[in-house]
Amino acid sequence: MQQSKQNCADCAFPASVGVLGATGSVGTQAVDVIQANGLSVDFLTAHRNVALAESQIRALSPNVYVMTDDASAKDLALRVKDTKTKVLGADALDDVIRSSSAPAIIHSILGEAGLAPLLSCIEAGKRIGLANKESLVIAGDLVMQRAKETGARIIPVDSEHSAIFQCLDGKEPSEIRSILLTASGGPFFGYTREALSCVTKADALAHPTWKMGAKITVDSATLMNKGFEVIEAVRLFGVRPEQIEVVVHRESIIHSAVEYIDSAVIAQMGAPDMRLCVQYALTYPHRREGLTKRLSLTDVGKMTFFSPDMQTFPLLALAFSAIKDGGAVPAVLNAANEVAVEAFLREELSFLGISKVVSETVETLASEAMACDTLESRLLMDRRARHVAASYIESPRN
Repeated sequence: MQQSKQNCADCAFPASVGVLGATGSVGTQAVDVIQANGLSVDFLTAHRNVALAESQIRALSPNVYVMTDDASAKDLALRVKDTKTKVLGADALDDVIRSSSAPAIIHSILGEAGLAPLLSCIEAGKRIGLANKESLVIAGDLVMQRAKETGARIIPVDSEHSAIFQCLDGKEPSEIRSILLTASGGPFFGYTREALSCVTKADALAHPTWKMGAKITVDSATLMNKGFEVIEAVRLFGVRPEQIEVVVHRESIIHSAVEYIDSAVIAQMGAPDMRLCVQYALTYPHRREGLTKRLSLTDVGKMTFFSPDMQTFPLLALAFSAIKDGGAVPAVLNAANEVAVEAFLREELSFLGISKVVSETVETLASEAMACDTLESRLLMDRRARHVAASYIESPRN
């Protein structure tokens, strides 16, 4: 039964929360956690899903709802004019974040578009439950340094990084021998390159474990998502790329593990449910009853582990190379991938064409991108990479 709204000063949950990207996959699961625990909501944001935004306003009564598509903001404002929620457009997003009374914000905006809101959260000194990996791919070193300077706390919400965060429990990077980053393997585990040449959009959107948005589901199918998670782990936990081992674990029960220098390995296990990760980001360092079903190891029966096939899925290897190169090379990787996946989802590019376009774009810009050490230069390189990737997509070779 849903609890009444509470004063959380004496409990694990923050007094109020905000959610960036409330109508997306992670955002709606964050809303589940908020509703189940009767939390107060200062603000929510979305892009253009007006129907779901209206439903959330009527269920949660946020003080503010920001719609970043201005036409949708006008539509939503008319629909909820009988409520006390103030509906604002994209221009208000930065001010809403910085002036919010909520000490904790779940950030689940997808893609490069999530970087500016993340920086606003950091400047406001918030606790940030971060599900936007692209910001860390583009400028993770700069982001983490600024968070340290402002006192903002970034707690990962991605299941693998939440698992690593829980396994580390405040340990120093010098105590870590390796991070075992698990992967489901995606829907095409065991496929050859020849078999992948026949993959359709519908095939790629059928993930075996997680229910996610279209873009991240395709990224999981190409293993690009796991590549981004490698880069994210380097940024979040202060380890070297060589310390990260990707392990394919089809059952998705072990969400990741940490091997310490004394050879002890600590793993985090649980049913695959993002709501656990969202809730832990809000209650850390405490735990509370949650919505996730309990794990029965006897029901699981057995677990399997495999090495990833980086020849068949070259984007994972490219991610390791990109983080070693540094600078804006990871940003180029991310930008090219966003453009390529969008083309694939429009059925203008083949599945194998995704990795080809991304690889060609990185190869074209890598030497120049390595020298980009400021946020401004990386964002400029991001835009160049999008242009280059689009030109490769237009080529009949792809």
